[in-house]
Amino acid sequence: MGMFKDLKKSVTDMKDMTAAAPGMIQQANQLRDGAAMQQAAAQQQAEAMMAQAGVAAGGNAVQAPSSIPAEMLVPIAGVSIELYASISKGIAAYNYDQAMLPSIALSKGVDAASWQSAMDGWNERIKANAAVAQHFNRSYQAA
Repeated sequence: MGMFKDLKKSVTDMKDMTAAAPGMIQQANQLRDGAAMQQAAAQQQAEAMMAQAGVAAGGNAVQAPSSIPAEMLVPIAGVSIELYASISKGIAAYNYDQAMLPSIALSKGVDAASWQSAMDGWNERIKANAAVAQHFNRSYQAA
């Protein structure tokens, strides 16, 4: 007798779940649509920020702000800040393995000793000047 009671409860539970399914699907679709709208808005905001920062869509040209003293952007060991950013970004393909940086630098024409000097020098300049750090970030994004 208890088995039929359990079966009846299971059937009732299934009916309730089936009746609730369309509302749950509608709610999930609304959440999905809201997330898509948020993602589109975030993408537009990011594109606007990049355009404002001087990054051309599809291009790698990043203009340095005039607020950066010229001596802060002089290449170090032949490595410009844009090349430094490009090499730095290259480690993403190697799961951010820092040991790959000299190889990436070499593939872009920078020997290991020059890379070490450039890396040390650019890190110091980036720490010392917020505008240089911002220019590096824009260059990194554009690379």
